[in-house]
Amino acid sequence: MTALVTFGETMLRLSPPRGERLETARELEVQAGGAESNVAVAAARLGRDAAWFSKLPDSPLGRRIVSELRSHGVDTDGVVWTDDADARQGVYYLEHGASPRPTNVVYDRADAAVTTLETGEFDLDAVRDAEVCFTSGITPALSETLSETTADVLDAAQNAGTTTAFDLNYRTKLWSPDEAAETYRDLLDSVDLLFAAERDAATVLGRDGDAESVARGLAGDYDIETVVVTRGEEGSLAVSDGAVSEQGVYEAETYDAIGTGDAFVGGFLAKHLDGGSVTESLEWASATASFKRTVEGDIAVVTPEDVERVVAEEGDGISR
Repeated sequence: MTALVTFGETMLRLSPPRGERLETARELEVQAGGAESNVAVAAARLGRDAAWFSKLPDSPLGRRIVSELRSHGVDTDGVVWTDDADARQGVYYLEHGASPRPTNVVYDRADAAVTTLETGEFDLDAVRDAEVCFTSGITPALSETLSETTADVLDAAQNAGTTTAFDLNYRTKLWSPDEAAETYRDLLDSVDLLFAAERDAATVLGRDGDAESVARGLAGDYDIETVVVTRGEEGSLAVSDGAVSEQGVYEAETYDAIGTGDAFVGGFLAKHLDGGSVTESLEWASATASFKRTVEGDIAVVTPEDVERVVAEEGDGISR
């Protein structure tokens, strides 16, 4: 049994050296990056068995994704490979900003191989046999096919007793709030553990008010066991079986903020899978996210000792 199975798209991230513009760069650094694989890497590096599956072109670019994820201990045996000549590997370009120039992201992911992944192409037993199955709102946004596949995966997992975890992860470049809301509302009935940025809950689901009222409302309306609401610099709050836990943000010198939210989810799930309480899981989530901000790339290159040190020095979780 694999503790954690994640499902979604992973792209190649191409970045010019800091201080250079994309339009003049002569060199680009290559890394892998995707919400669900970022979560799997964080959990794996924190000691949990983690797997990621998707659909990739059987090409040097697709194999580059798998080799990087495997190097961090993630099981990629469930990846579906395609030799379709038209299959593409999604790519995004990241130009780091410096005030007053903002960081800029350019996506080149249209018609990526993963957008054609159908439920019948992979073994659902991997999902049914896991302790937790995780995906995010990015995945169903990529295509109608993936939206249907996402629903099938969550249903199969929940029906088998696997805990289903979902991060709203709303992206304005992928779809409108109304489109996202329609899909989210259909999926949330199959979710046991929900992660939602406060701004996403408001923008997409119309959930205004403080974090506790948002969490309680979502938990009640969709019968979700645990809802975690992230509030940026104000930290995070979780409602689980009626009990509330809160966690502040650990200070960090930000070197690369990309992937911080995924590190948060990965840290939470890693501690949860180790039997931690919601309060302890929030502590690990916040500490992992903080540590990620000091690391270049999408991935949280972190160890359990790193997280334990941050929590021990600055822990401030509150439950009530």
